Amino acid sequence: MLLEVEGLTVEVEGKRIIEGVDMHVERGEAYVMFGPNGSGKTSLVNTIMGLPEYDVTSGKIIFDGVDVTGKTIDERAKLGMRLAFQLPPEIVGVKLRDVLKICAGLKQNDELQKEHLGLVEKLRLTDFLDRDINLGFSGGERKRAEALQMLLMRPKLLLLDEPDSGVDAESLKLIGMMIQEYLEESGSSALIITHQGAILDYIKAAKSCVFMEKIIYCHSSPKEIIQSIQERGYEYCRECHERIPDE
Repeated sequence: MLLEVEGLTVEVEGKRIIEGVDMHVERGEAYVMFGPNGSGKTSLVNTIMGLPEYDVTSGKIIFDGVDVTGKTIDERAKLGMRLAFQLPPEIVGVKLRDVLKICAGLKQNDELQKEHLGLVEKLRLTDFLDRDINLGFSGGERKRAEALQMLLMRPKLLLLDEPDSGVDAESLKLIGMMIQEYLEESGSSALIITHQGAILDYIKAAKSCVFMEKIIYCHSSPKEIIQSIQERGYEYCRECHERIPDE
């Protein structure tokens, strides 16, 4: 087991936003999470990554056999977690090239190596290397840059918050194919939040759930869940759900 979330309850500024969540992600598994806006999906992955404003009041998070509930973001990152934000921010004065060197474990005086530049080229970001991060980037360019940084860090667990939102079709294909290639090559896992499921045209996932205050299983197949949501809405998922069994 790579990731185990047990009885997780979370507050932000004293307001409870997640209560009693149990879930797990196997090694080498792509796990997909659906859910309506405001249901807590982003809060869940932010908590798993350790963003400080999310206060875990009960439960625990086990990653790769280590209890990381009280660990900081950088400690979790060193263990092999990486979060790709839903809305990657602009960072004025910091060049994409310099951040990529950090992601690849290089020193600032080092040059990006052939394998690094190969990823840059595949994600069509060569012309962006000496631009400030995400400044003036389109939605697709931001998400490609975010994916590039993640892949250079070679994480064990990719936390992808709506990688297919605000992305043009070409960028979606590039991101999806590169992530799938990495998962197959590395044996790493991914937890993917998505609304429409467009990224699943390129990333292979067998396990999925719906998040509505808690984890709800509707079907084992992500494609079946998408169809159910499109035809009957999220409330149907609530009515017919089965809670994930304890294992």
